[in-house]
Amino acid sequence: MRAVSFVDSIPTTTTLPDPEPSPSELLIEVASCGLNGADMLQATGNYPPPPGAPDTPGLEMAGTVVARGDRCRRFDVGDRVMAVVSGGGQAELCVVEEILAVPVARSHELGTIGGVPEVIATAHDALFTQSGLQMGERVCVHGAAGGVGSAAVQLAVAAGATVTATVRNPELRDAVADFGAEVIDPAEFVDAGPFDVILELVGAPNWPANIAALAVEGRISVIGVGAGSKVEINLVHLMGKRARIFASTLRARPLAQRAMVADRIERHVLPLLDSGAIQIPVAARFELSDVAAAYERFKAGGKFGKVIINP
Repeated sequence: MRAVSFVDSIPTTTTLPDPEPSPSELLIEVASCGLNGADMLQATGNYPPPPGAPDTPGLEMAGTVVARGDRCRRFDVGDRVMAVVSGGGQAELCVVEEILAVPVARSHELGTIGGVPEVIATAHDALFTQSGLQMGERVCVHGAAGGVGSAAVQLAVAAGATVTATVRNPELRDAVADFGAEVIDPAEFVDAGPFDVILELVGAPNWPANIAALAVEGRISVIGVGAGSKVEINLVHLMGKRARIFASTLRARPLAQRAMVADRIERHVLPLLDSGAIQIPVAARFELSDVAAAYERFKAGGKFGKVIINP
């Protein structure tokens, strides 16, 4: 099979042996996969795959089941699925534990939806499982024009929250506002508060202002640090707000925990996705043979939604 690999931090395509599914795994012919910040970090050696995961990048994909292990019972050959994986998504074939797979309705285009599972899983986990977002609360989503950010805005709006979104590029603000958020320049978010929940997808530039913008007993969930990871905060201010800070990733969690995330997505988010209430915009699409250009497009920033690769 063809797959993505890194040579001196540059993504390229290579030929690898076809993966074989274990008794509990599905073998997927990948129709689409998404690019994420984790892939950029892996390219430079700063986010290696967890033990047992393939070196091939790609944390999300969608496609058709072409083989399954002896213990697989839920999905069969020919079924359409998507999943968050620990690696290997940017390839023509990918294996995934059956308990991580989520069904894809016929109404969705397989060539696009591979950029959906990671962003909705990350956003849903951060907003609801980590931060305990409730109906009527006020939410600030930093970096709302990206894949995770746009998913988070829509999920929070669907849950009955009042959403403020920060978007640096003025040309993208109207598109994010169409999701139901008040969209502002990042420099204005403190005055727009206080917020019960702040979803941090940018990193260092928003600190320590995040604490100033937080409501009493507010929560901050850190899931992106692309603009910098080192900050200085005043713990007294944090104590005064009786605030909580969460930080999380999905990739290295134990299989059972990742299966719980997949189950929540299927129960709570898939109906919204299937009905069209939530849509993940696509900024650009590339063939697998043009993977270097796909990574360059991601790194260039200023995009609305996901960069998709179609093996």
